Amino acid sequence: MSAMTTSIETFELPATVRAFLAAHAAGDSDLAARAFTADAVVTDEGQTYRGADEVRRFLEEAGSQFTYTTALVGAERVGETRWVAVNRLEGDFPGGVAELRFRFRLVGDLVAELSIGP
Repeated sequence: MSAMTTSIETFELPATVRAFLAAHAAGDSDLAARAFTADAVVTDEGQTYRGADEVRRFLEEAGSQFTYTTALVGAERVGETRWVAVNRLEGDFPGGVAELRFRFRLVGDLVAELSIGP
């Protein structure tokens, strides 16, 4: 049985998710890293980062070659532990505009999995 997806207001995202998104958008990799479990897994652009050291490296390097703005434009709840935040990015990367879905799985108050993609 698949989990039910429910559209929610962005302020209804868990505090950990909102704090991560704000820190990530501000380029604060130290603060963003605090949102993750020690054994977290992040997948972005076909690459997988496992554990605290690799996740921190991802946070430090992700998007660093581009200048862009980020706006949180949507949110969903997918079951008890899964959340989706939709970010609109505009900048000097190929295409100039993208909407990315940040798919989170939380364990307690921390992010155990994050998958970023269209």
